[in-house]
Amino acid sequence: MDLPSHIFRAESRRSPQPRRVLMLGATGTIGRATARALVARGHDVVCFVRPRAGVGGALVPADVARLLTGASLRVGDASDPASLTRDGFHGERFDTLVSCMASRTGAPGDAWAIDYQAHMHALEAAQHAGVREFVLLSAICVQKPLLAFQHAKLAFEKALMASGLAYSIVRPTAFFKSLSGQIERVKRGKPFLVFGDGTLTACKPISDHDLAEYLSDCLDDEGRRNRVLPIGGPGDAITPRQQGEHLFALLERAPRFRHVPIRLLDAIISTLGTIGRAAPAVAEKAELARIGRYYATESMLVLNRETGSYDAAATPSTGTETLFDFYAGIVRGAKTPERGDHAVF
Repeated sequence: MDLPSHIFRAESRRSPQPRRVLMLGATGTIGRATARALVARGHDVVCFVRPRAGVGGALVPADVARLLTGASLRVGDASDPASLTRDGFHGERFDTLVSCMASRTGAPGDAWAIDYQAHMHALEAAQHAGVREFVLLSAICVQKPLLAFQHAKLAFEKALMASGLAYSIVRPTAFFKSLSGQIERVKRGKPFLVFGDGTLTACKPISDHDLAEYLSDCLDDEGRRNRVLPIGGPGDAITPRQQGEHLFALLERAPRFRHVPIRLLDAIISTLGTIGRAAPAVAEKAELARIGRYYATESMLVLNRETGSYDAAATPSTGTETLFDFYAGIVRGAKTPERGDHAVF
């Protein structure tokens, strides 16, 4: 069940009950931040990672070890139940499993293999290893499931809830890295792209650090146990048009927008879908186009089931860093966005 709307504030602190934690998905930007937050709280953190991790498999274990200072590292394949048991849990007992693992593309095969099946393997292995609690990074978009990866995530959420383990299912709104892809094009003098008039959707973006703090605090906060937890960053919900306007203001330029009609996305999806009936590779592209359309037309906020509309006031907030703080850091050269496999522009 969802928590009522109120403001959460993340504060770093030592855990009153340090635990032995196995972590999956520790090499992504959110995973790395979460591993650091768990270590800072005094937990004994073991990260189970692939032999080649990161975007394009660019990171070898030695690289990962430098990124995850204070955590132990084990190498294997989380999608292989034998490797997960042998190389990950390694016959040892753990108190908590934390997963920031997610499919890279959201395509149906990838989604069901990772968002569902790999997590099912992890759940079974965790139960054998004496794990008592499971903290899962999910996504707020599963409230209105229209896509394969959303159904895969929901299927695992349901299994986790029925497992008998204590759980915290965290559903964040948009990530900063997902909303930073147009900074360079605007700096090059190009217009900011928006779908429709730029006000079709809104979100409460959350930073990697603030989300990591929130995930880590789930281990000690009884109020977050056995709950589905939608969460956003600080401040009001913002639309794509507001994102563009603020970016132009930071760059001291007059706002320029290019409006992309939703019907263009519909035409692309229809064409790819037709061709995809005979060509599996094209069918996957059609699903990626559907994902793009979803994010272009659905807000990343709590969905009011009674009205069918998204509710910014009902979307809890946490943390201190806003998207516009992040934009300002990039414009100053103090931050570099790492966008990975989920880039849209």
